[in-house]
Amino acid sequence: MKTINEIRADFPILKRLINKQPLIYFDNGATSQTPVQVVDRIVQYYSYENANIHRGVHTLSQEATDLYEQARQKLQKHFNAQKSSEILFTAGTTHGINLVASGYGALMQAGDEVIVSASEHHSNIVPWQLACQRSGAILKVIPMNEYGILDLEAYSRLLTERTKIVCVQHVSNALGNIHPVKEIIELAHQRGAVVIVDGAQAAPHLQIDVQALDVDFYAVSGHKMYAPTGIGMLYGKEALLLALPPYQGGGEMIKEVCFEKSTYADLPYKFEAGTPNNCGGIAFGAAIDYMHSLGLADMAAYEHKLLAYAIEKLQTIEGIILYGNPDLEKRTAVISFNLKGIHPYDVGTILDKMGIAVRTGHHCAQPIMDFYHIPGTIRASFAVYNTFDEIDTFVEGVKKAQKMLS
Repeated sequence: MKTINEIRADFPILKRLINKQPLIYFDNGATSQTPVQVVDRIVQYYSYENANIHRGVHTLSQEATDLYEQARQKLQKHFNAQKSSEILFTAGTTHGINLVASGYGALMQAGDEVIVSASEHHSNIVPWQLACQRSGAILKVIPMNEYGILDLEAYSRLLTERTKIVCVQHVSNALGNIHPVKEIIELAHQRGAVVIVDGAQAAPHLQIDVQALDVDFYAVSGHKMYAPTGIGMLYGKEALLLALPPYQGGGEMIKEVCFEKSTYADLPYKFEAGTPNNCGGIAFGAAIDYMHSLGLADMAAYEHKLLAYAIEKLQTIEGIILYGNPDLEKRTAVISFNLKGIHPYDVGTILDKMGIAVRTGHHCAQPIMDFYHIPGTIRASFAVYNTFDEIDTFVEGVKKAQKMLS
């Protein structure tokens, strides 16, 4: 892997001053920053390669098509999908989950069952509520304990012959817990249910192998993986994608159109209606290249050291409340905490005055906050370009905020 200074040089935004202080960006769980290698790829595309893809015989269109499909193949290889046609480009994880939920909302019947976990992001709850409302299916919830660890015994009891789909996140965006998705998938398959995994928080930190997991659907967002916003990926097993109805209608997703009946395109284009985000897909491929250039295992090991160091330092603060699994081997680089008697928004505001960017609030996971009876948390989330010195400054900032607000 490059040195930390070499990595940081790839991210010019890290040179900014915020409120006259060097930027410390600890909001990577919301959006990672984008390296110059990806930004340059975007500029290259719009400067010299821009064209509408798939529908042109001219050279520019064919070149842009090749670049877009090569990016799809990079994602196929990175996530170890069996076929590139099982990789759908989406606008992000939320789009991917809604695509699947819309399909199952049309396929399920009254009395069928959907299982989600108590730890889910809203984007893996609300689409399933809508699907259940349309179909008459029943929504069930896997409970969690005080550390945000899912109760697998309760989960196994929730599974029945009426369970059609299980919807779980791989990593909690609010707590950083790594959930045992392989075991969750195995138990679901024993009952004949399919599983969709929200991989938005896992994909930046873990090497995901969809075939090893035997997962049915897996959704990710590019903007958490050093790519631009507005691009994501949904992996789906071929047989299941073929069985789902189209999510949107229009150009690109059709084979033949007449007023009596239309037929649909082959995978993956059946689910990619309209002009796609060509540049976003190509840039996503460039972001995958960037991650591999650093070494996925090296990135994960470094980020885990940051996590352990930050937890150790934060634990020295009197009155701090840390959330999440205490076993750091089952965590990624996300820390959620509060200071006793102090509102998280106030802490976040003071940290911002020091140039430190953290996320405060419910993190689109209100059921978790309701479980703890709190309005929200302060969340610090790390990426490969963060440093131990930044963590020291951050911890001192938290102490200062605590003193000011007490």
